[in-house]
Amino acid sequence: MALPLPVVTPDPEAYRLAPHRIRRCTFRRIIHVDATADRVYEVECLFPDRRVPIPLGDLDSATPICNNCTAGHIFRPDED
Repeated sequence: MALPLPVVTPDPEAYRLAPHRIRRCTFRRIIHVDATADRVYEVECLFPDRRVPIPLGDLDSATPICNNCTAGHIFRPDED
């Protein structure tokens, strides 16, 4: 009888990766905010004309907004 191998999910902290995934967009601006020990980023959307940025908040609050964006032509081709 064969037993299934356990699935080991990599710990994001082990690779220093963010625990969430935000789609890569050509109109988004991510700004590093100087914080004490944490990595904090502010996100701004520059769609449609790249003149007036729309603040989306920090990376955690911007992730669902960016991932649910319906303007499919603004995402990088390797995101499809």
